[in-house]
Amino acid sequence: MALPTHVTLVDVGPRDGLQNEKQPVSTAHKAQLVALLQEAGLKEIEVTSFVSPKWVPQMADNADVMAAIARRPGVRYSVLTPNMKGFEAALPTQPDEIVVFAAASEAFSQKNINCSIAESIERFAPVVAAAHEAGIKVRGALSCALGCPYQGEVSADEVERVVQLMKSIGVDHMGVADTIGVGTPRKVQAAMERALKHYPLVEVSGHFHDTYGQALSNIYACLELGVHTFDASVAGLGGCPYAKGATGNVATEDVVFMLNGLGIDTGIDLDRLVDAGAFISGVLERAPVSRVARAILAKRAG
Repeated sequence: MALPTHVTLVDVGPRDGLQNEKQPVSTAHKAQLVALLQEAGLKEIEVTSFVSPKWVPQMADNADVMAAIARRPGVRYSVLTPNMKGFEAALPTQPDEIVVFAAASEAFSQKNINCSIAESIERFAPVVAAAHEAGIKVRGALSCALGCPYQGEVSADEVERVVQLMKSIGVDHMGVADTIGVGTPRKVQAAMERALKHYPLVEVSGHFHDTYGQALSNIYACLELGVHTFDASVAGLGGCPYAKGATGNVATEDVVFMLNGLGIDTGIDLDRLVDAGAFISGVLERAPVSRVARAILAKRAG
């Protein structure tokens, strides 16, 4: 199959990328990061999370961040809402899309959100219904689809079971996530094929962490299936508080560089994207994780 000619990248840096940072990042810096991502050409940005500040203190300023961003026409701003309380708090901030997440692994579901997979789906059902009533799209994130830090292997059957459950409550889009970065191309294709049995190509995406250095290979494996939407995180920010050793999401800069080399259009200006990553890395007082960003910044300095 010919590779897609265009790929949509969802930058999850402002939310998934920053949620784990121990040092507080100011509302102004978060809004500035969103502004820089827009300037680089990103059309899909995951801005914040409406979760309990007790669990994720970094996201306590969620409503302030949504108020501070300068919205552009044609850009979609999404927020994570794990339950009805989160959705009700998010609604006045006018998100274009909400994200709900379930795990493919029963053990991870218990550790992460203290309930079974079935209970988590029950919890999301009213959220999905309320979002649709408000005219808001719902993206589902299926975590630990390629492996779990507690149970180990996760089968394609387990993936498909949860895909079907999320479809049954009306989730519009299915994101297959390798939360701990253990997936390899064939396994990724097997999981993606199960999602594609229940969702059209345009409503399936990949979310890969680079813990074992496989993220770009896994994205290429998805491209071979025609999948053309991926989450990525500027500067390679991120991790997962409940997945020990999981490194950041694949860096948006690295994905754009690879896609440029394949002649696949993203609408993203790589130089401006590197600027956005350099900005937030400066705020965090460290170098970007992205190898492409490091190479470009070294070249500029030289």
